[in-house]
Amino acid sequence: MVMKTRDKFIEVARQLFARKGVENTTMNDIASASDKGRRTIYTYFKSKRDIFNAVIESETDQLLNRLCHIVARPVSPDVKLLEYIECRFEAMKEIVSRNGSLRAGFFRDVRKVDRARKIITRKETALLRDILQEGVEQGIFEIPNINHTAVILTQAIHGLDVPFIRDNLSDEGIDKEMLKTYVADIFLNGIKRR
Repeated sequence: MVMKTRDKFIEVARQLFARKGVENTTMNDIASASDKGRRTIYTYFKSKRDIFNAVIESETDQLLNRLCHIVARPVSPDVKLLEYIECRFEAMKEIVSRNGSLRAGFFRDVRKVDRARKIITRKETALLRDILQEGVEQGIFEIPNINHTAVILTQAIHGLDVPFIRDNLSDEGIDKEMLKTYVADIFLNGIKRR
């Protein structure tokens, strides 16, 4: 398949950012590695920040596609919620590890993390809201405010990204599989109709 020029720039930039770091990659490096002229890259992107944001958007689009598939599955909402949580943790781990030297930047630069998260947070909250709404309609979940619960659940999952990726909780005897199980159990037992 022939890759569109813009998509090729994004993929090449992602690879260069991962290998050399964002700070050490120039627009000229991206154009050259793409076998395009510098003028061509500026047709698509005004700055390195624009192309970095496009890389983040591309990664988050892939994540959202995976999560949308879970939401669309013909399974019960409680199963969807479990699969969603597991998929979300694993996908974020893959994204961070795939981006090599960006890994350190991901943890160091809080503003970059916040910018990247803003791109996806609203969409993730909407997906979780759909699962929760379906659960309420089927009488599986009992939730007084679905919107607020979806926001809190999204933020709670985001807050566990770094401990999951870094396996920080292993010192407490909690491995990654246990973390996914505990998080799902806390949420399900907190909203499941008794």
